Amino acid sequence: MTEVANHRAAPGAMTLARALAQEPLSRAEVVAGAHRLDREVRWVDVVDIPDPLPWVGPGQLLLTTGISWPRPEAEQRRLVRELAERGLAGVALAVPQYLAHFPSAALTEADAVGLPLVELPWEVPFNTVTRAVNSAIMLEQLRVIEQAAVIHKELTQAAATAGSLQDLADTLGGLIDRDITFEDPEGKLLASWSVSSEPDAVRRATLDGGRTPAAVLRHLESAGYLQRIRHSTGPVRIPAEAELSLAGRVVCPIWLHGELVGTVWIVEGEKELSDLHLRAAEHAATVAALHVASQRQVAMVELRLGATFLDALLEGRLEAGAYSQERARLLGFDPDASYRVGVVSLPLGLPLSREDVVRRDKVAEGIRQRLSVRGGVAVTSTRLNRVVFLLPSRPGAGVAFSAVAGCGVALGREHSGNEGVRRSYQEALAIVDQVPSGEVRLYEERLIERVLRGDSEARQAFLQQVFGPLEAVRGGRVLVASLVALSEDGFQQRRTAARLHIHPNTLRYRLDRAGDILKVDLNGPEVRFQIQLAARLMSLGDNPQG
Repeated sequence: MTEVANHRAAPGAMTLARALAQEPLSRAEVVAGAHRLDREVRWVDVVDIPDPLPWVGPGQLLLTTGISWPRPEAEQRRLVRELAERGLAGVALAVPQYLAHFPSAALTEADAVGLPLVELPWEVPFNTVTRAVNSAIMLEQLRVIEQAAVIHKELTQAAATAGSLQDLADTLGGLIDRDITFEDPEGKLLASWSVSSEPDAVRRATLDGGRTPAAVLRHLESAGYLQRIRHSTGPVRIPAEAELSLAGRVVCPIWLHGELVGTVWIVEGEKELSDLHLRAAEHAATVAALHVASQRQVAMVELRLGATFLDALLEGRLEAGAYSQERARLLGFDPDASYRVGVVSLPLGLPLSREDVVRRDKVAEGIRQRLSVRGGVAVTSTRLNRVVFLLPSRPGAGVAFSAVAGCGVALGREHSGNEGVRRSYQEALAIVDQVPSGEVRLYEERLIERVLRGDSEARQAFLQQVFGPLEAVRGGRVLVASLVALSEDGFQQRRTAARLHIHPNTLRYRLDRAGDILKVDLNGPEVRFQIQLAARLMSLGDNPQG
């Protein structure tokens, strides 16, 4: 029936134990309720009237001579219970002038309800007690105010100067001297500050893995703590969990325009955070929200610039000149490098709903993150239900986009230069509608199928793919003619050499050179098939139907 939990002193506050250490109370003896000396003392006052209840309140240390203390045991018990219910810090009785000691009935009831009873020698003046303890309380409050001013100043300065959430974590950690992490709503680690040399297993795993372990998040979800965080505007305490090796924590949500954008996690352990530290954490969460808002504004500008650049590049509107070159360099685009253009097609109906746009933009954001990690040009362009991006030329680059859930990904061939990017884009567009959801298709893989269907554009692209590199070098037409003749002779080199009236060694030299330029093995069955098909297409002239 006791209200103990409601009257425990906040960390750093004046407790009854600290008050009893003051000089005037050093001779006092605790005779009941000794297990509740952690109650907060807010002020000390003397009340010596028959009914003191209207004159007492939470946190008061009541001084009395006992002159009006009730004599019936039932009245004594009732008075002790009602004093405890009002949240008193304790009662100090001056002995032995009117009462030699607290009555036994009062002692028994006080132990039951957790109300400390203290006996003070009669010769200790009440005014020295009130003056000493109240002065100590005022000094403590002044110290708290000064600390609050320092914290407010440091965090306000951090709001103006912090370049990242890590800077803010450093500032908060230095102020409250606790292990801290800033995380996004999914538990991904954004910043951290450490003071403990031996963190609990959960913190160690979070720092090593870059996110809160999934098992911990599932536990917090099932226990209802994540739900509380999502609906709270202030700190949420999470108790220790031995099975997870989780020390107690305090979590402050970071809100921005009604959206939960992150959380501040503070390892509390066995030493509770003071109200001042909790306010510091809340202030830090507010500063973090301002930082996130600023970063979003910057990201939106960069996103618009990147999309504008990519649109201009794909549509051939990118102006020549130093400014355009500098902008391309800042975005990571190298006009001398080779790129594939990728087109992601989302299974969304047109026109797009608000939810569809959100989903498309989330896919675009995920692609930019992948490109950024892999050193690519981290820009995208969104067009209706499609997302367009540039993929740098490197082995296996397309594999990174095989996991765009529920979307088909079409990749044009590798080309260099501004015009090459436009060409790759047109190639990706040509096949994107035939790509199954969840799969990646390369343009060159679909060429033969489209050629066999009579697609004239595919035929030209296929011929360019097979013979184009040869025609671009000196003497390339001779190499092409040699390959065409070889394919018509069933790849019998002696027959082809005789047909061309050249020495077999000369033909072998031409074939070796052609293989080096094309970077293929001319003895491979797939390569020979493509050469035969290309040769046959060349013989058909301009009529795609033959």
